[in-house]
Amino acid sequence: QVQLVESGGGLVQTGGSLRLSCAASGRSFSSDPMGWFRRAPGKGREFVAAISTNGGQTFYSESVKGRFTISRTNAKNTLYLQMNRLNPEDTAVYYCAQDPEGDYRTEGAWHYWGQGTQVTVSS
Repeated sequence: QVQLVESGGGLVQTGGSLRLSCAASGRSFSSDPMGWFRRAPGKGREFVAAISTNGGQTFYSESVKGRFTISRTNAKNTLYLQMNRLNPEDTAVYYCAQDPEGDYRTEGAWHYWGQGTQVTVSS
């Protein structure tokens, strides 16, 4: 059974930083691309970032490019999202996802999801 558990969310002021983690189990982590999505209040889940199996390729949405960094440690079965220069528009529940098929930027492409971690950025 695949399990993805996010952690590291919280309340931060504008301009601050947070590092999210996603601990994966139940499936070969190193064999799967991984991704982060987020859902802001009243909106659908949107793509944030994705990373290839060995971390050599990364992809970002335009809204976070240059501020967020996705990374992974396969030996620890863990995915990360370093978020810098946060602003109130980044307030959302952040989800990690595993094993995409098709367009990785779309929610429907991913087979496995975590429960999410709340990030709140105050102005």
